[in-house]
Amino acid sequence: MRAAGAVSQGTSGHEALSYEGLKAFEGLAAAQGGEGKDLVNGPMIRHWCEAMGDASAAYEGPDAIAPPTMLQAWTMPGLSGYADRTGPYDDLLRLLDGAGYTSVVATDCEQEYLRPLRPGDAITYDAVIESVSPLKTTKLGTGHFVTTRMDVRVGEEVAGTHRFRILKYAPAARSSDPGKASKGAAAAKKVRPRPVVNRDNAGFWEGVTDHRLLIQRCRGCETLRFPWLPGCNACGGQEWDTVEASGEGTVFSFVVMHHPPFPAFDPPYAVGLVELAEGVRIVSNVVGVPCDKVRIGMPVRLEFLRVDEELELPVFRALEDGEA
Repeated sequence: MRAAGAVSQGTSGHEALSYEGLKAFEGLAAAQGGEGKDLVNGPMIRHWCEAMGDASAAYEGPDAIAPPTMLQAWTMPGLSGYADRTGPYDDLLRLLDGAGYTSVVATDCEQEYLRPLRPGDAITYDAVIESVSPLKTTKLGTGHFVTTRMDVRVGEEVAGTHRFRILKYAPAARSSDPGKASKGAAAAKKVRPRPVVNRDNAGFWEGVTDHRLLIQRCRGCETLRFPWLPGCNACGGQEWDTVEASGEGTVFSFVVMHHPPFPAFDPPYAVGLVELAEGVRIVSNVVGVPCDKVRIGMPVRLEFLRVDEELELPVFRALEDGEA
């Protein structure tokens, strides 16, 4: 379907969108009758926990539950894509494409957990187009935010909801001055992507500003956690304080990035999963040795890299065996 009054012919040759027409898509189904490709199962839970470094006993044994943050994982379709996506959602995206909003970026997601999922549960889901924003201008360009809400069920019972928001946008115009454009491109190449700072992790980045690597500690069970989270993944406690990492660690795992190239990064470079002496793990760059010399078990030490005038990042310098 195409919502009535959604489009008219724009002077630029693109379809001009009526916001009232876009809002007519709100409440229409984005997916119907979806079924998880696999039952909730132990192997997927184990892989998830190993990747996240989550050793909670709640995810093992005869009364195991799945980590709540795996909610979306049970609905993922794989490379074959979603076979249950509806016409209205595709129509909405085509309208936005036709108006010149051909680029897309995922902006954020929100999850609500209503019932623990357990191995053997069969997942079904439906999704709805929850909202389409008025025209917004961002640093990326101008477009509309589209939010879908997925309700995940076991039988007739809602286990959780997953809201996913994208921006369909037209990229910001680039300068027509070749000299200015080349200077802008050169400047952009030097700008390292900025971390997303929010209320849950602001304390971590404040610590980095002071050259301190802070780890959250639950005030209830004293479990350390990293990355920063609003609640304890061991006991669910909401109260926490911090401890300062010593800066000592070892390379738990790593990859060497060769392709694709990203602005402000010069491949090849090593990205390591560093296990700190305190027992938590952090993803960062391993520096101080050629990337082909990085190895699992290599001792490393924290330092802070000044990327530009506004940004410093924690990185880990490789140490020679036995170096103090």
